[in-house]
Amino acid sequence: MKVLIVEDQVELAKNIEDYLIKEGFQTSIAPDFFTATDKLAAYEYDVVILDLMLPDGNGMDLLYSLRANRKSIGTLILSAKNSIDDKVRGLDAGADDYLGKPFHLLELASRLKAIYRTRKQESSNEIQLDKILIDTDKKEVKVGDELLDLTKKEYEMLLFFANNAKRVLTKQNIAEHLWGDFIDQSDSFDFVYQHIKNLRKKIQKATGTDLLETVYGVGYKLKTL
Repeated sequence: MKVLIVEDQVELAKNIEDYLIKEGFQTSIAPDFFTATDKLAAYEYDVVILDLMLPDGNGMDLLYSLRANRKSIGTLILSAKNSIDDKVRGLDAGADDYLGKPFHLLELASRLKAIYRTRKQESSNEIQLDKILIDTDKKEVKVGDELLDLTKKEYEMLLFFANNAKRVLTKQNIAEHLWGDFIDQSDSFDFVYQHIKNLRKKIQKATGTDLLETVYGVGYKLKTL
């Protein structure tokens, strides 16, 4: 899961990021309204953690923009404005959840996972791809009763394809999702090819089927089986 942390308190943003990375999230920080707008235009995220009181704008305006233009992105308001009226206003504006400060990082991570499940999998923790079953809670992939031995990146790559089943994903899309925003400063995304190759090999060995289709000159997509 890729999360954008829109938070102007530098130490708090870093604490959140450090914790979420330990939990297996991909994260990026935007310390102000302008940076958040810029990142949301340039990159894809699954969930945005949104502080309301930013130095150069109101987080609610960012929420309105997301709900109007990027409806698939989950949103969690994380704010010191903690009254019932504030929470109702945020949820009515389209936020998926509202967590007041102070808060526990464990609870934040749990709520982000819940938003992700609801947004991407309609509350199910399992995704079926032909003979393959992905369990997003256990972070396991099985073919029948056999556990598929995937690396962390291979698992995240397969989940990324599953959540974007109808899209062609470029090497840059995959690299940004798995390695973070600043990967676009890399001279080449050829390393993505090697991970694709390894994932394909393991899937084919277990199922006898190649689930990934190469769209020459563009990228990769899940095959329609």
